[in-house]
Amino acid sequence: MDPDSSLAQRQLITRVLALVVVAALILGALVVLRPFFAAGLFAVVFVLATWPLFELLRRRLKLSNGWAALLITLGLLVLVVLPFAWLVQTLLEQGPGWVAQAKAAFAGGVPAPPGWVARIPVFGGTLDTYWREVAADPGALRALVLRAADISREPLVGAARVVGEGLLQLLLATFLAFFLYRDGEALVASLRTGLARLAGSLSDQMLRISHSTIQSVVLGLVGTAIAQGAVAVIGFLIAGVPNAFLLGGLTALLSILPGGTVLVWLGATIWLLSEQQTGWAIFMAAWGVGLISSVDNVLRPLLMSRGSDLPFALVFVGVIGGAIAFGFVGVFLGPTLLALAMALWRAWTAPPAAADEAPAAPPAEPTATATGASADQTGV
Repeated sequence: MDPDSSLAQRQLITRVLALVVVAALILGALVVLRPFFAAGLFAVVFVLATWPLFELLRRRLKLSNGWAALLITLGLLVLVVLPFAWLVQTLLEQGPGWVAQAKAAFAGGVPAPPGWVARIPVFGGTLDTYWREVAADPGALRALVLRAADISREPLVGAARVVGEGLLQLLLATFLAFFLYRDGEALVASLRTGLARLAGSLSDQMLRISHSTIQSVVLGLVGTAIAQGAVAVIGFLIAGVPNAFLLGGLTALLSILPGGTVLVWLGATIWLLSEQQTGWAIFMAAWGVGLISSVDNVLRPLLMSRGSDLPFALVFVGVIGGAIAFGFVGVFLGPTLLALAMALWRAWTAPPAAADEAPAAPPAEPTATATGASADQTGV
């Protein structure tokens, strides 16, 4: 056999074996990291969105990367994780009582519908007739309640599971966020080097778009949730609705879902009607439509327009699809990933002239060097 051909065959076999080994290592690493994928993504999104705050904290207090990361991570634990855990625990404690109250309310049958029900445009007459039929036939009420229970059982169990998993993912994401804060500059430097080899001159643009998009989406989701929760608490306190702060927290949580806040203030309105407080029920309905739900239509587009322009349909798809794919943290990840994909697609398909004239986005990472970051890591 020709020595040259034999050498070429050995080199080919060596390359194939090397590729197999590398592929096996990558596959093994993905299998190991798979349980941490959602929490890791959430930690990355949160750290990128709050990096300016981390820089400000480090600069003003003259802290090392380690101590600044520890301080901001503790802030995340106190301001985000603990309130969410309190909300989950309170809902679990209050849930059985609410079910018992609902059973007691229906134990004596359904009262006749108020006169204003029949005056509701379009479907008021139908609703009034159906209400009277249910009130006159306890068997129909029982069938209705059983049917509603059967329909809602699986979604409620699924929602409880998602919320419970979300709490665990938030705890894990908080743990991972500490290391991302501490070593973020070095990680971004490595990422920039790797992207430069893959995407060439587009690497810096991809990082800028990613950073700007993530900040705007997270700011839009979280800012809107806080605003709607605060407005809802004010309305519940004015109307005398019990557990106002709990319902406000639930409003903030459900605000991430398109139209989710309606479930809370509409439930409060129905409760006020059942307590014969018609005036406060009308106030609660007006407050919900005019203020709580309107905040979403005004504030969310305003905040998200800072770095991305994600249509409502994609927000809805991102929230639902993200929750299905990643659990609770997917509520944040879904819209963020879709917005990022859309921004990168627009940048890639834009004409060269338009791309050149586009305004510069915020920098993708701090100005300090990776060497400086590694030197600061001795703080913790």
